[in-house]
Amino acid sequence: MSTRALPLALLIASLAAPAAVLAQTGEPPGRDPRMYDLLGAVSRDRIEADIRRLAGFGTRHTLSETESETRGIGAARRWIHAEFTLISDACGGCLEVSYQRTVVPGREGTRIPVDTEVVNVLATLRGGSEPNRIVIMSGDIDSRISDANNFTDDSPGANDNASGMAGAIEAARVLSRYAGSFPATIILAGLSGEEQGLYGGRHLASVARDEGWAIEAVLNNDMIGNIEGVDGVIRNDVFRVFSEPTPVTETEEARRRRRTTGGEVDGVSRQLARYVARMTDLYIPNLEAKMIYRLDRFGRGGHHRPFNDAGFPGVRIMETHENYRRQHQDIRVEDGIEYGDVIEGVNFDYAAKLTGVNVITLAGLAWAPAPPAGVGIAGAVRASAVLSWDSVASGNLAGYRVYWRDTTAPQWEHSRFVGDVTEYTFENLVIDNYLFGVASVGTDGNESVVVFPTARRR
Repeated sequence: MSTRALPLALLIASLAAPAAVLAQTGEPPGRDPRMYDLLGAVSRDRIEADIRRLAGFGTRHTLSETESETRGIGAARRWIHAEFTLISDACGGCLEVSYQRTVVPGREGTRIPVDTEVVNVLATLRGGSEPNRIVIMSGDIDSRISDANNFTDDSPGANDNASGMAGAIEAARVLSRYAGSFPATIILAGLSGEEQGLYGGRHLASVARDEGWAIEAVLNNDMIGNIEGVDGVIRNDVFRVFSEPTPVTETEEARRRRRTTGGEVDGVSRQLARYVARMTDLYIPNLEAKMIYRLDRFGRGGHHRPFNDAGFPGVRIMETHENYRRQHQDIRVEDGIEYGDVIEGVNFDYAAKLTGVNVITLAGLAWAPAPPAGVGIAGAVRASAVLSWDSVASGNLAGYRVYWRDTTAPQWEHSRFVGDVTEYTFENLVIDNYLFGVASVGTDGNESVVVFPTARRR
């Protein structure tokens, strides 16, 4: 139920006390008022200052200087670590700030010609009751110019990707204000080695897989600050969310089953993309999430991919209209055209807006109960479809919401809160004509991602 449908008195009550809505209607509120506080706390000025500081290190190439305090990737990652530490100090040590290191062996003729240490910087806001449930926002530390192996010349990387890294730092500042309130863990990550082969993301994804992290979302922010496209279009009211259709790690049995049950565009990453779009529509006026049904841009890659390769849900959040003259380019003027990823190409208001998208998405997932497991569906040759799922153990669970849509619809079109049950029958809704899903709902109205039924149940 949308808050638009609530009587005025009950709407006011929902903004002040979600429990009042639950008690009077049997349904959680449609919005969480804390989201507006989070959005209002995102600072355009702080993001600008951080982007300028990151661009000011001259180059952040993966193979660049590591000893200098003012230039190179070593100075950049130490500064990021120091910023995360300052944020943690301000919230009484609520963040666990750490380096994560791996050595990539060098190979002649590649983008890593010599043995190179790749270092990520992590700020972890540990969850309370369900700390192994993890949501991640990442930005890239490193930068490059035309020659991918040129690690000495200036490579400010203002938009690609100081914008995403600054967004992750700002998200840490804002989310730390609610430290202690999240059941799940939030990680703000600066990943290195992206331009040389996604090495930082590969290492973090490998650690997560080996240690059994229950990652529910990876939001990879790669270029969130440009609004002027090389195609001449200028827009600050739309962004793209890239997502793969189904996991590459799924079993052959799951692929075979999909031929008769459907779900070609309903994998975990696609559901995460829909969640990002839903949160944007719900809380941010005049901003559209444009879902792109593709892992990444055509023939290109980003740091969500290693997580997808490991079977984790992950999407890429970025600007809609790219300017290739400002990406991977030597700083120069040619035929009157300026090239280079410099600070003048960044729109700080837009970067702040997309940072806000990340903040409310992370908060919504971390406040919500875990997504239901064991979601199954039955209804062949029947007039009704039946969804069933396993109960979620959570202190703030209000119940479950069932979703359905036409088979050709890109987004979930309809939903219904069904309470704290583990089965629901769609009377007179023929299973052949729709797609279905289930989400867990908290008492504060925050929901998990929608889970598409994959198990057969009779």
